[in-house]
Amino acid sequence: MSALSVQNLSKVYKLYGSKNDRLKEVINPFKKKYHHEFFALKDVNFTVQTGETIGIIGKNGSGKSTLLKIISGILSPSAGSFKTSGKVSAILELGAGFNPEYTGIENVYLNGMIMGFTREEMNAKLDSIISFADIGDFIYQPVKMYSSGMYVRLAFAIAINVDPDILIIDEALAVGDIKFQQKCYRKINDFREQGKTILFCTHDTGAILSFCSSCIWIHDGHVKTFGEPDEVVKQYQAFMYYDQNVNMGINTNSVQLSESESREIPWDGIKECSFFGEGGAEITDVCFYMEETGKAINILKGGEKVVLGVRATCSSSIKLPLIGFNVKNSYGIVVFGTNTDQEKSSIASLKIGQTIEIFFTFTFPPLSNGIYSIDLALADGTQENHIQHNWKHDVFSFKIENVGDKYLFGYIYITPDKINYSLYN
Repeated sequence: MSALSVQNLSKVYKLYGSKNDRLKEVINPFKKKYHHEFFALKDVNFTVQTGETIGIIGKNGSGKSTLLKIISGILSPSAGSFKTSGKVSAILELGAGFNPEYTGIENVYLNGMIMGFTREEMNAKLDSIISFADIGDFIYQPVKMYSSGMYVRLAFAIAINVDPDILIIDEALAVGDIKFQQKCYRKINDFREQGKTILFCTHDTGAILSFCSSCIWIHDGHVKTFGEPDEVVKQYQAFMYYDQNVNMGINTNSVQLSESESREIPWDGIKECSFFGEGGAEITDVCFYMEETGKAINILKGGEKVVLGVRATCSSSIKLPLIGFNVKNSYGIVVFGTNTDQEKSSIASLKIGQTIEIFFTFTFPPLSNGIYSIDLALADGTQENHIQHNWKHDVFSFKIENVGDKYLFGYIYITPDKINYSLYN
């Protein structure tokens, strides 16, 4: 059963060069136009099934918020239609649906009235809303005095406690503190388990991969891609040249260029995989092996000294070679990574036709059990300012198997230097 159906939806705005142009258009006897049309949305079509959690991504100004405001009933479409099944509750931009002169309590009742609840029904929900928002005595103050975090706390508390069938979240959690964000994500998980439908708009691709069953990428008012989160996020990152590098404090002992060695390096040609970049170089081969034995790695426990090798060929000159990697879990979330600029390891300029081999030697951290993959990238410039020439997703995968009596909490296992305790009567 579909919870939301959007058909040929468009939203167009008239943009004027000045205030006078608007007046000229109104009074012009020949109906001369003094405006140009801007399509915030154009011919948008998609269907969401009941119980799905749909991620919505796209650059700023792409039309995401406009779409969600239309579905929420705040804006009217210029053309097309949409149909929802059940009660819709939305957390949109800060202050949306709030009267700044009203107190938090008064805005609770105002939002309830907008959503069709009686005062008696909101009375029954009030304690839960106040408890979840957890803003203390500010609940009795005008919301114009609230910080952005307080706005979000109250808005989220109202939205989830009216028990909606469809919950819409538009970037709201980005301004909340980490403790409240985790509280909200737990509630989102509860909603998913209850079979609620969720539309979740965010720039956090990790959250998209963790929480969403499907993903919509909106670009310039169009649905560019709608499908599996992993594939849509890859395409979006490729388009945006998104450089998601997480430095987890891993001690990279050395980053070395290739030298002649007595043993043969277990190079493996990179199979078909998604990639993006300007194409001034191509990463052709990879190797991942134990430093001590030289044997290729398929399974790790963590704690081993490993070598990751990258081989690439240049089709253009590259002044400041920047080479790096990311290690991702099965959800596509980057667990750690580094690059030559991060490690202050400079590489000589590369010429057309040259092939470079580079090796990262480091102690692999103890990670939770599961399948992991590695992205490789070669760019020209620095971490902050570079041209991406070749980024390859998921060039190979390996397995982590922590056998033994240690239980791992989270992604990475740590060993405390010491554990002390004291007893008191």
